[in-house]
Amino acid sequence: MSDVARRLGFQARPFRFIPAAWIAAAGIATMFMGSTLLTPLYALYQREHGFSELTLTLVYSAYVVGNMVALLLLGRLSDQVGRRPTTFPAIALAGVATLVFMLDAGTSSLFVGRMLSGLAIGVASGTCTAWVAELTPNQDKSRASVLATGGNFVGLALGPLIAGVLARYAPWPVELSYAIYLALLALIAFFIWATPETVERRVRNFDEVSLRPRIGVPRAIRSQFIAPAVTAFATFALIGFYAALLPSLMAEDLGQRNPAIGGIVVSELFIVAIVTVATTKRLASRTAMLSGLALLPPSLGLLVAAQLGHSMTLLAAATALAGASAALGYRGSLQVVNAIAPAEQRAEVISSYLLTCYLANSLPIIGVGLLSRVSSLPVASNAFAATIALLALGALLVGARYAPRQE
Repeated sequence: MSDVARRLGFQARPFRFIPAAWIAAAGIATMFMGSTLLTPLYALYQREHGFSELTLTLVYSAYVVGNMVALLLLGRLSDQVGRRPTTFPAIALAGVATLVFMLDAGTSSLFVGRMLSGLAIGVASGTCTAWVAELTPNQDKSRASVLATGGNFVGLALGPLIAGVLARYAPWPVELSYAIYLALLALIAFFIWATPETVERRVRNFDEVSLRPRIGVPRAIRSQFIAPAVTAFATFALIGFYAALLPSLMAEDLGQRNPAIGGIVVSELFIVAIVTVATTKRLASRTAMLSGLALLPPSLGLLVAAQLGHSMTLLAAATALAGASAALGYRGSLQVVNAIAPAEQRAEVISSYLLTCYLANSLPIIGVGLLSRVSSLPVASNAFAATIALLALGALLVGARYAPRQE
């Protein structure tokens, strides 16, 4: 527990056997689980409502609209009103989004639900990530980074795995996934209630709250910022492709329409990422970032080979390599940005980095959807793979020259 938490008088907790930082990390996992819960269900919705691949990508990208509102308008809220008062409404909003999905009033409800979900996850994930750092013993940044990143990937892995299996084998293939998620949200809210507050000076009136965005990269570090920003863009574009389109691609190219298999393959990406994060904790941030970039082109090459060869074996290998690349690229690039950002402008630089992540999670996927309308999904996905591979190679060259060697 941090010194701030002790000064605020929160030494006594009902759950002494669970480290407080772990509860905050579990909050990240629970919220991010909601972002991939729909991944194996998109094909079911697509068949039921009859919408195109482009509409699917737009539905997926509506999530990013919520993310960006959270970043630009509410990114500093928890610094001002406290971690717990910010997390509770975010959890409640995630519950509302889940109910919107559950009611399923048509394609419009998917757009609304995804947007609300993106807003809730954007607010809660940023808040809980800061909370993890403050609750980690001795303010250990490396340990906090592993906990937060691990929580992120655990949630992303659980979503498609649970939803895919239930969609194939449960009596209520869609509704049961949402019911379980609502129960998990209630459970994490109960644990969050008992987690120590770490913001010492909180504003008491809404008039005192500032919602002014803080975005920007100082001129002095712009050349160093390019490599981690492009790494983040390439990494999150790949994650977005898996989360939005992989089950559809498996159905069209590999003839695999079982939502459980689709969910398992997407989950594999994040499980490998979790293992990679846990086993490379001592890897320097620069090395991790460059390693993630180096692994990205071969993982994309294997993905294209899996499509052309209609091979589940090659797809599994591509996904494993992509998971390792995503974990190293995300952790390494975030730590590099933390290292190069001036202390007085760190919030602005990190916000710029996160904005890159959010845009990468939507724009390339919409591009695939648009291209698939004039060609086909396999052709569009191959174009996507080539573009992201070239970006990764460019970032690798820039990063090798400009990324700082010191930790």
